[in-house]
Amino acid sequence: MKKIAVLFLLFGLFAFSLPGEGDKIPTATVKKLDGTKINSSTFNNNGKPMIISFWATWCKPCKKELDAIAENYDTWTKETGVKLIAISIDDARSSGKVVTDVKLKGWEYEVYLDENQDFKRAMNVNNVPHTFLVDGTGHIVWSHNSYTEGDEEKLYENVKKLAAGEKLSH
Repeated sequence: MKKIAVLFLLFGLFAFSLPGEGDKIPTATVKKLDGTKINSSTFNNNGKPMIISFWATWCKPCKKELDAIAENYDTWTKETGVKLIAISIDDARSSGKVVTDVKLKGWEYEVYLDENQDFKRAMNVNNVPHTFLVDGTGHIVWSHNSYTEGDEEKLYENVKKLAAGEKLSH
């Protein structure tokens, strides 16, 4: 019985240490595409919403989601001021493909490499695509795992609400 109680206690402590809605963006080191290291705690958008999207070069739904957002990204940015930060979880062996994909796709997002997956773990991302919406103060206010055509519309609705100062419900 003591073992079960200890396990529940440890699980409870671990579960509360993971970021969730309402938590700030955790600290981890990622790389810019030029190899420069940056701390995730410096991500900001001058008080406006941010989208953080975890993806990988081998993930077709990830690319579909980022492509779908790219089609309207200029409009989204003009209307709400939102900024998208794409975090590739490709490891050192495949991260070279990230630059190629970004250039071929013409994505105008900030793209970072999380080769050791430290930021992925800190954000409690189990699989990709995993998309987070962050308010202007750096708090996670919404997240979505996976991608189905049309999910970007729900994301944008939430971005508009957040930009207008409304609370989000999942």
